[in-house]
Amino acid sequence: MAPLVSIQGLSVAFNGVAVLRGVDLALSKGEALGLVGESGSGKSVTWLAALGLLPRHAKVTGSVRLDGRELVDAPTSELDRIRGGRIAMIFQDPASALNPVLTIRKQLCEALALHRDLSGEAVKAEALRLLNLVGIPDAGRRLSAYPHEFSGGQVQRIMIAMALAGNPDVLIADEPTTALDATIQAQILELLSSIRREMSMAMVLISHDLGVVAENCDRVAVMYAGRIVEQAPSNQLFADPVHPYAQGLIGALPPLDGPRRRLTAIPGTVPDPAHMPDGCAFAPRCTFAAEACGAAAPTLAPIADHRAVACIRAEASRHALLGIAAE
Repeated sequence: MAPLVSIQGLSVAFNGVAVLRGVDLALSKGEALGLVGESGSGKSVTWLAALGLLPRHAKVTGSVRLDGRELVDAPTSELDRIRGGRIAMIFQDPASALNPVLTIRKQLCEALALHRDLSGEAVKAEALRLLNLVGIPDAGRRLSAYPHEFSGGQVQRIMIAMALAGNPDVLIADEPTTALDATIQAQILELLSSIRREMSMAMVLISHDLGVVAENCDRVAVMYAGRIVEQAPSNQLFADPVHPYAQGLIGALPPLDGPRRRLTAIPGTVPDPAHMPDGCAFAPRCTFAAEACGAAAPTLAPIADHRAVACIRAEASRHALLGIAAE
C-alpha cells in the first residue's frame, strides 16, 4: 500500500547553511509516528518545510507527496487548502498561535468556514461540538471567552479542536505537552490518541520525551543533525536500539522497572549546522566511531523488515550494548 505522506531527500538551507540534509520519511493512513531527537535536530523544520510554512529565504529541495501529489513548490492556493484541511498542525506554543483579541468562537468558526462546507448555525453548532469533543467544560458559554481566560491545558485543547476543524487526514503534534504539568500532559496525550483512533487519522508526534513517544506511537524515527539516523517499530526501537545515538537517548532514560542503573549522558552537543563535521555528524560524540566514520555520511539502509539505520558501526555498538564480543 502506498504511504499517505512520502518524504524523499528533503533538504532545507537558510542563507546557504543546510539544516535538513536529505530526510526520508513515510507515513501510512492511521499510523502514529514519533519523531525524536535533541533540540536542533530538524524535527519541526521537516514538517514546516513539508507544509510550505518556512520563510521565503529558505531553500527547500526534495520531494513531499500527499497521496502522490507533490507539495514542494505547489501553488499557494493549493497549499492553503491542504494546510488545516488534509494536514493540520498543533504548534509548540499554543498561546501564541491564538489571536488574543478574538473570541474562541470567532477563531473556531473561521477555521470551519475555511475548510468545511458549513455556514450559519451549522458552523456554530460544529464549533460547540469540537469544544465538547476536546473536553472544555461549559463549552457553550466558553465559546464567547478570549484565550487569556483559559488555562494552559485548556488552550492546548482548543488548539486541538482548531486542528480538527478541517477533518484532517494527518495531525502533526509538535511538542503538544510542553510546559504542562504531568497530569494535564497525560490527559492531552490520551485525548490525542482517542481522537486519532476515532477519526482513523494519522499522527506525527514530535517530541524530545521518549517515554511519551514509546506509549503513544506505532513507529519511531530518530533524527540527528538534519538526518534520520534510525527508523523502527516503537517496541523494537526501545527494546533494541541500533544506532549509537538512539542508544544514547534511551540510555539517558531512567528504567521504569527492573534494577536501578546509572544514567548515561551523551557527551557534547548537536553540531552547529554552519560547521558540520565531515562524514557522520554524530562521530565526534560517538564512542564507537572509527576512521571510516569521518569519510562520508552514512545513508539510511534497511537492516530488517520495517527497520533502517544510518551507521557503519551499528553492529559494533549493538554488540557492545548487548555485552557480546563483536567479531
